[in-house]
Amino acid sequence: MSKRIVIKVGSSTLAASGGGLDVDYARDLVSQVCALIDDGHKPVLVSSGAIAAGLARLGLAERPTDLPSLQAAAAVGQVALVELYAELFGERGVAVGQVLLTRHDTGHRESYLHARDTFERLLELGAVPVVNENDTVAVDEIRFGDNDTLAALVSTLIGSDLLVVLSDIEGLYDADPRISAEAQLLSEVAELTDDLLAAAGGAGSDVGSGGMATKVEAARVLMKAGIPMVVCDGRRPGVVADAAAGLPCGTVFSAGEDSLGARKTWIALGRRPAGEIVLDDGAVRALVERQASLLPAGIVGVSGAFVRGDAVVLKDRSGAVVARGLVELSASEVEQVKGLQTAQIAERFPALAGIEVVHRDRLAIL
Repeated sequence: MSKRIVIKVGSSTLAASGGGLDVDYARDLVSQVCALIDDGHKPVLVSSGAIAAGLARLGLAERPTDLPSLQAAAAVGQVALVELYAELFGERGVAVGQVLLTRHDTGHRESYLHARDTFERLLELGAVPVVNENDTVAVDEIRFGDNDTLAALVSTLIGSDLLVVLSDIEGLYDADPRISAEAQLLSEVAELTDDLLAAAGGAGSDVGSGGMATKVEAARVLMKAGIPMVVCDGRRPGVVADAAAGLPCGTVFSAGEDSLGARKTWIALGRRPAGEIVLDDGAVRALVERQASLLPAGIVGVSGAFVRGDAVVLKDRSGAVVARGLVELSASEVEQVKGLQTAQIAERFPALAGIEVVHRDRLAIL
């Protein structure tokens, strides 16, 4: 059966040890992707590596820390990256289409749907979309920050059957392997517990920006969206075919029933959160167990400078993420009404009476 498969390769996997891109690895990766096409599948490649490629072409020995230099390296390196993929896929008679995205493109529903239409047409035409964040123009407010999140978004955008994350780590362990010698690789994760989320903490490599924490956050949304995800050693021979065939490799984050739907998945991934709201235990239960809207009475804390319509993260008192949603009130308004009952709000702030902070239809429980 034909599947839509998103393959994400990270900078630390694609980069050569001496700098720049590992052309031999890229050639092998393209061969594996083309094998999927030969088997009737429709692959999408989300590839990091633009900055690493740009540093090599510009003769920069160390990764700069200032944004203009990083964006300049991305501008030069993205050309090198797509040139390489176009050449390697072209040798096999396969066209590639470059797709560069930021959260500005996906944060607005109309733009998000236009991007989906572009992916659909590329796949219909037999081309392989090669996706990256548009680092040249992205600033903090519109950046994904890592391509794990971007790959998860693309997976939901095209209705993918599988996301394969090719990494320099073997998968998710039950404890941090850098700390515990007894840490064991998990072959399958059906539920993300607090312990697993804690074990996934930590930053990425010196080359890339995404560590295991970003992969687990991406998996959390995909599992809710009904899309399985595999995190595996990208240098393992034949790993793409193994993951596509369901053979053991790395860690499989099993798909649950799609409990989000297309719009709520967009809320969870497409919009960059502009703030956080902390809930009491009763509010958490109301949201998770009864799928209720968020009312002011259950709010105990507010942070950020969000305005009406912005995306926010909802957390419990311990700091665990409960949901993401689009707010009906600004941060200052939420600060005014937090902890108040409906009657109290009507008396003190009549203009805000009866307004739900986040309506359940604009709330993605994670």
